[in-house]
This record gives sequence, C-alpha cells and structure tokens, in this order.
Amino acid sequence: MTTIPGDHDRSTPATGAPTGPDAARQARWEEQERAASSATRDIADVAAVEVITTTAVHLLSAAAVKVGLADDPESQRDLDEARKLINALAGLITAAAPDVSDMHARSLRDGLRSVQLAFREASTIPDPIGKGPGEKWTGPVT
Repeated sequence: MTTIPGDHDRSTPATGAPTGPDAARQARWEEQERAASSATRDIADVAAVEVITTTAVHLLSAAAVKVGLADDPESQRDLDEARKLINALAGLITAAAPDVSDMHARSLRDGLRSVQLAFREASTIPDPIGKGPGEKWTGPVT
C-alpha cells in the first residue's frame, strides 16, 4: 500500500528538516535563541558586589511596594510581606557591608532606613522602638 504525502508530512524525506510553515517557525526560534544567549551573562562573569547590590535593590523595591510606596498603595500594601522583605534586606546589607564599598553600603542603608520608616508610618499598631523590621540588625530606627 502506498501513502500520498499530505499536509501532515512537513519534513524533507531525506533530511527530516522542517519545510513550509514549520521551517519558518524553526528559523524564528533559532534566531530568538541566539539573541537570548547573547543577551545573557554567565553568572561566573558577574562580580559579587554586583550580585549583592542587585539583590538588595530587588528586595528594597519589593519592600517599598509592600509598605505602600507604589502607584496603588491600597491594593499593594501588605505589611506582613514587607516585614519579611525588610528583615532580609537588613540582614543582607549588614552582612555584606564590610565587603562592598562604602558608597554602595551607604546608599543601601539609606534605602533600608526609608522603608523601615515607611513601615512604621503604615502600621496601625507600631512596633516598639528597636523591635521593627530589620532593627535586629540595624538598631533602632526613628
């Protein structure tokens, strides 16, 4: 019995390479893969200070949103989540400060202090001085 090739057979019999719409899709996918691989960096090529500061900035940004310093504070405020983020940020900054430059550490501490104060203002029942988020590592923030 002989079969007649139809639309379901979209590869060249000898090579198995896609033809027609599948070939164009494959070519687009390969181009996107090349672009993505050239745009990304190997983590081994990134300096530790850059990883630390980038992580701190992500934590700081997330904490700012969660304490209500974003576009829509009514729907984005979540002080329980903010507390966790601020604690993590304070621990990271305190632990990394000796290893990053003073310039980096100072600006990160300023940002941390800002979200700690914003947290205190947003709290309906403020934590006692020295017991707020991150104050275990930074000391009292007033």
